[in-house]
Amino acid sequence: MNTSTTLSEFASKELLRDCGVSFARERQVEDAEAAAKAAGEIGFPVVLKLCGDAIAHKTERDLVHLALGDEAAVREAASELLGKATPEDGEVSLLVAEMVKGNRELILGLVRDEQFGPCVLLGLGGILAEVQGDVTFAATPVSEVEARRMISALEGRALIQQPFRGEPAVDEDALVEMIVGLGRLGCERSDIASVDLNPVIIAGSRPVAVDALVELGAATSTDAGASEGAQLDDAALLARYEPLFRPKGVIVAGVSSHPGKFGFATLHNLRRFGFEGDIFPVKPDQAEVLGAPTLPDVSQVPDGAADLVFVCTPNKANVELLRACAKKGVRAAFVTSAGYGEAGPEGVALQEELVRTADELGILMIGPNGQGVISTSVSMCAQIVPPYPPAGGIAVASQSGNLVSSFLNYACGTGVGVSKAVSLGNSAQTSLCDLLDYFAADDDTKVVLAYLEGVADGEHFKRSVRNLTSRKPLVLVKGGVAETGKRAAASHTGALASDARVFDGICRQYGVLRPGTVEEAFEWAATLATQPVPRGKNTVVFSTVGGWGVLAADACADVGLDLIPLPTELREAIDQMVPARWSRNNPIDLAGGEGRDTIAEVLSMVAGHPDVDAMIHLGLGIQGAQGGVYASGPFYPDHGLERIATFHAKQEGRYAEAARVASDEHDVPVLSATELVHTHPENPGPTGVTVQGRYCHASAHRAVRALKALVDYAEFRRGSNG
Repeated sequence: MNTSTTLSEFASKELLRDCGVSFARERQVEDAEAAAKAAGEIGFPVVLKLCGDAIAHKTERDLVHLALGDEAAVREAASELLGKATPEDGEVSLLVAEMVKGNRELILGLVRDEQFGPCVLLGLGGILAEVQGDVTFAATPVSEVEARRMISALEGRALIQQPFRGEPAVDEDALVEMIVGLGRLGCERSDIASVDLNPVIIAGSRPVAVDALVELGAATSTDAGASEGAQLDDAALLARYEPLFRPKGVIVAGVSSHPGKFGFATLHNLRRFGFEGDIFPVKPDQAEVLGAPTLPDVSQVPDGAADLVFVCTPNKANVELLRACAKKGVRAAFVTSAGYGEAGPEGVALQEELVRTADELGILMIGPNGQGVISTSVSMCAQIVPPYPPAGGIAVASQSGNLVSSFLNYACGTGVGVSKAVSLGNSAQTSLCDLLDYFAADDDTKVVLAYLEGVADGEHFKRSVRNLTSRKPLVLVKGGVAETGKRAAASHTGALASDARVFDGICRQYGVLRPGTVEEAFEWAATLATQPVPRGKNTVVFSTVGGWGVLAADACADVGLDLIPLPTELREAIDQMVPARWSRNNPIDLAGGEGRDTIAEVLSMVAGHPDVDAMIHLGLGIQGAQGGVYASGPFYPDHGLERIATFHAKQEGRYAEAARVASDEHDVPVLSATELVHTHPENPGPTGVTVQGRYCHASAHRAVRALKALVDYAEFRRGSNG
């Protein structure tokens, strides 16, 4: 049953005045004569509206008269409006207000999201607010820093931050006060279902709300979906996940002799990649597998020898299996068995029983219906499928096993490694948010890469993400973003509050990086894991040939990186090193005039300049490509080709090393890019980057977007830390 109540415009404004919202001067009156008198006191021209608790959108019903210039016009308009009132409108009144003029209109609002609780909206407003859809959201409370981040997130932010048609930039402090005030109201008043301020007209520089709509609902003690329970501290988190990621022994339950079965594949992968602990394969007939004996049941495992069980047994056997494992000291379980929550009512009941059992026994459980878990610190590949990645600083968690494989394949192909990886399956007991909590505490993890399809607990998501991104970056791929899920609502705010927009806004608020593709997601994570955090966004593009540099410069402009003019001292220094045909600006294009050591020297000089925050390094692999052609042709090794091919290969390695050394010495990101990483991955240019432990980008554009992710996270951290 709908128990919501819509307040009249006048009552809505009275409620909102303490939120820092600036309103036009106005009076509420009952008849035409009182309206004319009030208009004279306010000063002409005025606006006249018919108001009532059941009247939401006045414009659509032609219940607003603008620019009334004298008392006679007000009387006539008032009589007309009162004549349009219907019994459904309830008790009506007239609202007389000053005519606020301005060329810019915004929308501000508050909506109570089913998952994430009260959220503030900011966007371009007016009658076209829903058509434009240029809005952003943030969960309450909203800090001043987060409010300014909301303003910067709008595509039309220039209308706020810059002068427009002879009017000054908007008073951003006043707008921030309104955003923060609405956020505070959302926290304090759980009975407010939504607030709609549309339009907020920019009068000169001052934001003035000329219309307001507040919808009240039933007060709630907590928001829907709010999680309960205290957050574990780092020490407790590390202890809880120790048996999953650093087990001293692993029981593989459900081992098979058939190479096509999960139990066989898991045992093989644990042994193939050199797991450092003990392995206890369990197979009822005790047949040898991979040339080694198996145990008939868990009771034969020595007490305390294993703390993780990898479950490949049929679902109906797993409750008793967990009980038997707990008696042996097992404290973690990865359940790959299917037929649970994804398989209908019977499966749901089995899954609930499994979770109750794990909780009762104090077992951390991942799955069921999961793909596996990887921990490179102990060489553990407990997966039913490959690959096994090199060790590194990226932690992977995914609600899809296939996406885990994709990320791990990229790690194998690029050499940028992984600390841990988990396929969550049905997330019956342990959720993605639980893993985010752990990764925030894990010293092996520098950046988290995650795939998410749905949020079961909005409060837990907000808490976990906020905690994680305050310490290390989160790169998040979200499935199902095409779902719009607009709520049925009487206000513009409610209609604009799609699931995707609210989720995007909360991610932006908490510094989550949202790439457009799986490929880009790994690129960003790899860059964040291997490059220093930039001080700012002043960027220099360094290339040995022109076209790439021009395109990189365009890409920097597109994403908002500052391609600074080349500092005079750098220009003068490079003048002494190469012929005069070089570009003499940023992008730096040496135009083929460099000598043996020039590129390394320029990389170091530019990275060390105080005005430079980051570099894009282009042109790797050209010499190496020519050397490869020499070495593979019919004239090799004669005619001096062996010597020059060797020289070219060594030079490429030196360039890659010089980029890494300049980056490390000056604490400045230097991103290298060449398409040869895909077209000729054996080229010594891209392979040299890999040898240096860095990610080689496939194009200037992709390097620029990865750098923007670095800059965005750096700015988030600086803003969050004050």
